[in-house]
Amino acid sequence: MNLFTRSTEPLKIALIIGSESSLMSLACVLDVMRGANRLAQTKLFDWQIYTPNNQAAVLTCGISIQPDAILNTQIQGDLLLILAGFNNEQHYDKTLLRQLHKLIPRFRFIGGIEAGSWVLARMGLLTNKKATTHWEDLEDFALRYPNVQVMPDRYVLDGNIFTTGGASPSFDFMLHLISSRYGQQLALEVASIFIYDTVHTGTDAQPLVSLGLLSQQEPRIAAAIRLMSERLDDPLSIKQLAAQLQLSIRLLEYLFREHLHCSPTQYYLHLRLQSARRLVTDTHLSMQEIALRTGFSSLATLSRAFREAYQLSPAPYRRRFKQNAAKSF
Repeated sequence: MNLFTRSTEPLKIALIIGSESSLMSLACVLDVMRGANRLAQTKLFDWQIYTPNNQAAVLTCGISIQPDAILNTQIQGDLLLILAGFNNEQHYDKTLLRQLHKLIPRFRFIGGIEAGSWVLARMGLLTNKKATTHWEDLEDFALRYPNVQVMPDRYVLDGNIFTTGGASPSFDFMLHLISSRYGQQLALEVASIFIYDTVHTGTDAQPLVSLGLLSQQEPRIAAAIRLMSERLDDPLSIKQLAAQLQLSIRLLEYLFREHLHCSPTQYYLHLRLQSARRLVTDTHLSMQEIALRTGFSSLATLSRAFREAYQLSPAPYRRRFKQNAAKSF
């Protein structure tokens, strides 16, 4: 059975949810299936929720998700979905991976949602395959798994395995599945339930900054922000930025102050510091490496700018973040 061939047959789905996953990513899978069932007035998607340790999965927002059944090596179905978020190696440990390996042949298709891609890669299922993950982790994912062809796409389907880049891309993938299997009309109706009118294909790149209406209201600023996002590690000067956009420096300055209430230089620094903060809190990279990745000439330069923005320099900020995270779980 091909998941994407037109059919009226329901799909049996096992959804494994790890702690520290995103509620938004979960909803973009679960609620889309619920919406399709409601509109079709039949159970097109028949799912069961499982958790790695058969206990409640505590999501990043603090909500607990109870499993519907005990995870064991006898479950089977059409689609096995693995949802993961922060600290996936902790929540999907080696014992669990061995258990999951026994499950793989019992499903026709396998999906990794957000950091679920990392779980599939750790299992060796993405070797020599195309895959994606959340844009924040694309570089580290590619470095960690050089045998995986890492794509910046919103979602990637390779053979019987697919991976998605996060919440909105998971919504896009589910709509693609509904459209391919149950028809475009149903997919449109499901999207309409959630007032979701953004049209994306799987090969659309994941944006560092979601520009939304700004792309329509002022495409020149949107283009500037895209250029900035592509050059965080080697920042363009404002003169170079204006030249690439075929704008005068004066007009570029005016557009940013008019629409974003800051200068292009200030906004560029804001983007780089946001990226630095994510690397400080979500990775184990050295502060020197973080400085290089975010375009600061030295660790001292990064520390000075970081402290001005966040009241702490990077190292103590990381320590405090880890202490607070430990209290939450």
